[in-house]
This record gives sequence, structure tokens and C-alpha cells, in this order.
Amino acid sequence: MRQAVLSVAICLSINASAVSAATLIHAGKLIDVEAGKVLTEYTITVDGDKISSLAAGFRQPAAGDILIDLSQHTVLPGLMDMHTHFYTQFSPTVYSEGQRMNEADFALRGAVFAEKTLLTGFTTVRELGDQHHISVALRKAIAQGYVDGPRIYAAGKSIATTGGHADPTNGVAFNQMGNPGPKEGVINGADDARKAVRQRYKEGSDLIKITATGGVLSVAKSGSNPQFTDAELVAVVETAKDYDMKVAVHAHGKEGMERAIKAGVDSIEHGTFMDEQTFALMRKHGTYYVPTISAGKWAAEKAAINGFFPELVRPKAASIGGLIQQTFGKAYQAGVKIAFGTDAGVFPHGENWREFIYMTEAGMPAMAAIQSATIEGAKLLGAEAELGSISKGKIADIIAVPGDPLQNIGLMGEVSFVMKAGKVYKQ
Repeated sequence: MRQAVLSVAICLSINASAVSAATLIHAGKLIDVEAGKVLTEYTITVDGDKISSLAAGFRQPAAGDILIDLSQHTVLPGLMDMHTHFYTQFSPTVYSEGQRMNEADFALRGAVFAEKTLLTGFTTVRELGDQHHISVALRKAIAQGYVDGPRIYAAGKSIATTGGHADPTNGVAFNQMGNPGPKEGVINGADDARKAVRQRYKEGSDLIKITATGGVLSVAKSGSNPQFTDAELVAVVETAKDYDMKVAVHAHGKEGMERAIKAGVDSIEHGTFMDEQTFALMRKHGTYYVPTISAGKWAAEKAAINGFFPELVRPKAASIGGLIQQTFGKAYQAGVKIAFGTDAGVFPHGENWREFIYMTEAGMPAMAAIQSATIEGAKLLGAEAELGSISKGKIADIIAVPGDPLQNIGLMGEVSFVMKAGKVYKQ
């Protein structure tokens, strides 16, 4: 009996020790994105999936604690990409994938892209448009620990109008077009718009993505024409708000994006033909801009290759893609709120970090670029209370790079440590 009691006491002692054990991170430099400054020699304490404390100096671990030495690194919050597409990765054969690949093929490939993205330091993404509900399935698999990847906020199938940028039957033979409706993400009129939003909610989406203007890579003539009426836009926004869902808007053309801003959407993606009037509207309505310079540059580069794009797509890629970086620079100078987003999947996954270089080339300081991919992304998601900075009580999404990215922004492509929700994925 005495031996049994002693055994229980030992087990309780071991369990108590395990519960009290913490992970200590010694950060040589720590970027405080909320204050916009760099802290030197700090200790971050992580308990479970949360940050329990921050303290100046290198605190020594107690018995049972885990010490992670990043004293020669710059430590940052986990990065956020507000515009990704894990279901695809563009190539000259992408337009025929639907004829060659099954839903399981898309999902398994997407899992590889998700892990690659996490290991480059992106711990949270917005998946803005997919096929076969891949992003919702990936979100669940990652959350349940079956697959390694970033935290996903999923839009599911993008919503378009007939023949619009996200109409899944663009460019196919007439006898295969059929008549896709709200369930397939194609609407005509306010009632259809409401039904499409509710369908995305039913399917498990976290937010709504609409294509308010023509697009570059769709097999359709215009890359910038307005494609939603005011009534359709209002119906989308009002219904989304009823379901506590934000609305992200693909838009290149000025008229289409301004209609969307006035309707109350949360973000404009790409925004190629914005001007001073558009910037003023965005400031007035508090609309975020997600630039996706990387995708624009990639499309313009590939447009120079004969046969890479269908001939209907090629002139759009050449004329629109290269303008986004210039537009971004003007938007930043105009004081528009900016959240980092790349459109990964247009270009190869894992190269999201290049957006930092393009943003700083256009005049954004390195600190502001890092803030756009951390605390500003969290604000756009409405998740700033738990994500976006290294602060007491927030989820422990923490990364590190060698050297000082504020002096050399290219170091954002050399992430050497990745922690998401207290779990180390790369060290």
C-alpha cells in the first residue's frame, strides 16, 4: 500500500513538473511590430500555445524548461500572407488540369504547398479562392494535426458573375459550359448573390472572395471591366456581415473596385488601376489594400514567352502585371492601409518572401513591410487580439532570421526558425 502511494506521488510530481515546464526563447533582437521598434536581448516565454511573458535580458531556464537559443538572430511574429491559392501552382498546362486531375490530386498537392509555405515562415494565410473545397479541407486537416501548414482562413470558391473572372466555365467548349449558379459561385442579381454567400457559409468558408472586375489569367477578353452591379455588391456585403464574414475583392479596374469600396468590402486585391480618387475612398471607408506585386511581376515576365499563356491571356498579363508595383508605391504614399499578400499559386509556393523586396523597392520602409505581414494582416482578419505580434497572451507564432532584416530585407527569404502555436516546425 505504501509503495502504491509513493508511486502515485512520484507520478503526480512528474506530471506537475511537465505542466509547469515552459519554453524559453532567447532573442538577440526582437521586432516589436506594434511599437515599430527593435528590442535587444529579450526572453520570450511560451506556455503551451501562448506567449506567457516577455522580459528584458536572457532569463535562465528552470528545471524542466526548454531553452531555444536565438541570441544571434532577429526574432519576429509569424508572417501572414493575405492572398494564397494552395489548390494550384501555375504552369502552361494549368488550364487543362481539371481534365487530368481528381479532387484528391488537388488536395494532396495542396498539402505539399501548405507545408512549404509554413517552413518559409508564414504561419497564417487567407486562401482566396479554390476548387473542390480544397482550402476548407486543408484548414481542417492542419488544425487537427494531420498535415503541417499555416493557419488557414478559407474563402472557398470565389464568387463571380456569368463570364466573370471566377466563372469556372470560361474558355471551355460551348457544349460543356452549362449554366453554373450560386452553388458553383456564379451569380446574376442580388438574390443570387445572397444565396452564393450563404452557400459558402454552408460549405465552411471563413470569409467571402468576389471578383469585382475582369482578371489577368482567366480565359476572357477584359482584365479590368466592372463585373458586379451595385445591388449585387451590397447584397454580398450585407449577407456576409450577417454571417460575420469579411469580404475580399479581386479588382484591377477602377470602376469595379470603387463600386466595391462604396459597398463596404474589407479589402481590395491587386488594385492595378487605382488612382487618387480610389485612395481617398479607401481611406474614407478603411478599406485594406492587398497588392500581390509578386504575381503581377511573374505574369508580366511569362507573357514574354511564346505559348506560355493562351493568346487571349497574354496581352492582359503583359499590360497589367507590371503595373502593380507602381500602383502599390502610390497607395503607400497616399496613406492607404496595406496588408501583405502575394497571390502565391500564380507563382511558385514558398517564394512569398520576395514580396518584401518588391514592397521596399517601391518605397515602403522595411519595418512597415514587416508590419504589413504581421499586425496589419491580423487587423484585416479581425484577429489582432490573438495574432500578429509577439505579446503576452497571444498565440505563440514566432519565427527568426539570421542577421537584421531591417538592414537587409532579403533575409526574409532565410527564415531559420518557425514556431506555430507553440510547436516548433523548423529549427
